[in-house]
Amino acid sequence: MSKRACLITGGSRGIGLATALRLGRAGYRVFITARRRQGIEGALHQLREAGVECDAIVADVGDNAQARGMIAEAHAAAGRLDVLVNNAGVAPLAPLEQMTAAEFDEVMRVNVAGVFHATQAAWPIFRSRRGGVVVSVSSLAAIDPFPGFAVYGASKAWVSLFTRAIAAEGKPHGIRAYAVAPGAVETTMLREHFPALPAEQTLAPDDVAGVIETLCDPRLAPASGETLYVRR
Repeated sequence: MSKRACLITGGSRGIGLATALRLGRAGYRVFITARRRQGIEGALHQLREAGVECDAIVADVGDNAQARGMIAEAHAAAGRLDVLVNNAGVAPLAPLEQMTAAEFDEVMRVNVAGVFHATQAAWPIFRSRRGGVVVSVSSLAAIDPFPGFAVYGASKAWVSLFTRAIAAEGKPHGIRAYAVAPGAVETTMLREHFPALPAEQTLAPDDVAGVIETLCDPRLAPASGETLYVRR
């Protein structure tokens, strides 16, 4: 039997990279994606140094053709696809009156359309093999948005609701879906917005990755459709 395979969007750093390490060490063949070649090669080297069987795919999940292409490429290379982790996201911080139309469009394109495109592309693969797991990264901002995160929080609320809907739709086909909604996570994105936030108030990326790994376990099937909130 071929090794289980997973694809992780936004896998070159932060939660995505930590999840790649976790699932790779658990025996998955890992595919990480990012929009730019710069950075993804370093992540690939780090993963392989850790003994993870891993490949990198440059793709923009907000582009439907590229999202479909990355799923097809991973599936063709591994001969199967078992887990999709929708982690790629953007989070501009701006008061409502100051947010630009371009920033709004980018949040919707990546955080909403990107999750939809990747999941829709993986769906027939999961249906054909009567099983698969979709884990999408939401945020505590979906239920308690920090000022300036109105659009980001709304996009993550969509992720949580989309997860419930596809879990119901996928249940007859053995497909499970979950969302993970962390609070502040110690990432480059967090520090760009909140450089003074005390480290003791943040989660490590691996804290979130550990939850994602747990959700891949078939024993968590009864929780399909749920959003798991991860707080410090």
